[in-house]
Amino acid sequence: MAKIQEMTQLSPTMEEGTIVKWLKKEGDSVSPGDIIAEVETDKAVMEMEAFETGVILKIIHNEGAKLKVGEALAVIGKPGEDVSSLLAGIPQKSTPTQNPTAEVTPPKDNPSPPPQKLDPVATNSGKEITPVTTHTQTPIPKENGTVTGVSSNRGGLRVLASPLAKSIAIENGIDLHTVIGTGPEGRITKNDVLDTLNKGNLSRSSSVGPSRSDAVVTLNGMRKTIAKRLTESKQNLPHFYLNVDVNAKVLESFRADLLEFQKHLDPELQVKVSLNDIIVKATAAALRLHPKVNASFQGDSILEFGRVDVGIAVSLDGGLLTPVIRNADSKSILEISKEVKELAKRARERKLKPEEFSNGTFTISNLGMYGISRFTAIINEPESAILAVGSVEEKPVVENGTVVAGRVLSLTLSCDHRVIDGAVGAEFLKTLKTLLERPSLIAGVV
Repeated sequence: MAKIQEMTQLSPTMEEGTIVKWLKKEGDSVSPGDIIAEVETDKAVMEMEAFETGVILKIIHNEGAKLKVGEALAVIGKPGEDVSSLLAGIPQKSTPTQNPTAEVTPPKDNPSPPPQKLDPVATNSGKEITPVTTHTQTPIPKENGTVTGVSSNRGGLRVLASPLAKSIAIENGIDLHTVIGTGPEGRITKNDVLDTLNKGNLSRSSSVGPSRSDAVVTLNGMRKTIAKRLTESKQNLPHFYLNVDVNAKVLESFRADLLEFQKHLDPELQVKVSLNDIIVKATAAALRLHPKVNASFQGDSILEFGRVDVGIAVSLDGGLLTPVIRNADSKSILEISKEVKELAKRARERKLKPEEFSNGTFTISNLGMYGISRFTAIINEPESAILAVGSVEEKPVVENGTVVAGRVLSLTLSCDHRVIDGAVGAEFLKTLKTLLERPSLIAGVV
């Protein structure tokens, strides 16, 4: 009997998925475990497995379709089996209307559109959440009573024009929305712009010069999840922040010695250790010594994790992921370095498995490579703390009563006050600072 292959939940937070690519076609034989499609979730592009033995009798949705978890994806059954009755019982997805606002005309007795009610957007100190607003440009009446410069970004309207036509229009402050195109499908050509220029029928930009049109960027699944989870974290968790500066001179020297030491190892064992790799190891060691920081709020109790699984925030095109280094406290710096690089590479390729980016106990976010001195990060629930790492900068420091040029690394710890008190967080940072300023204390270097 034919059965429906549903969109399954491929990650703990997945609510919907987009079909990126079908790897099987109608008529192909499949067995449980066979990869039939690639699906983009809120976290990564993942492989969808078949759950039945048989032939793909019907692919219900094409590539690019977005489906909720549990919606019908395909039908698998015996060759030649009649599935018409099965298909008839599948709810049809309505096709969204393109540019729904493009054809809307305001009532004649009320030419001004009503003010829009905007949903509040939580603002955060990091880059995690970006508010998206919708604007409608107000028509500007000309002296002769005609309306020019009318455009709306709500429907995603774009002007079809050749590059040269756009260039001439920008140089002369011409609004391309007022130019009538004579090219294919109304495309605006160079001559159309020149004709408008010669006729003096111009709609110039404001005195500050031509401005870029607004754009509405549709949120992908990953961005929706980031917005939802981090907004909830910021609203529900009582964050507080602790800062400490680390003298990074010895730390940088330690890294240089480690790189030099590796020259004596086999090439396949060598890895370019970063400062962040050492910070991960030191943080894991500090978490082992301070279990109250390596914990989670459980409603009427606090869970102190027996494992130390450190997540590393990795920036992606359109979002971020936090691959997790399992049992980081028991791994060497070289092992951590190799694992971080491999996980980050596969994260950017959207090839991570759910178990590789979920269920961490602590997270590190490093923006030092962007020249950021210090910042505060939002806690990744259900964890109770996150470490924000800034850049190493030259600053004056006091050594033996003398002010000298120093190398300073800034760390900021965000804590959930339901779990971590100020003194507990401070003791953790004190230990971490000591380990980073005296890295030889970190066990398991290689």
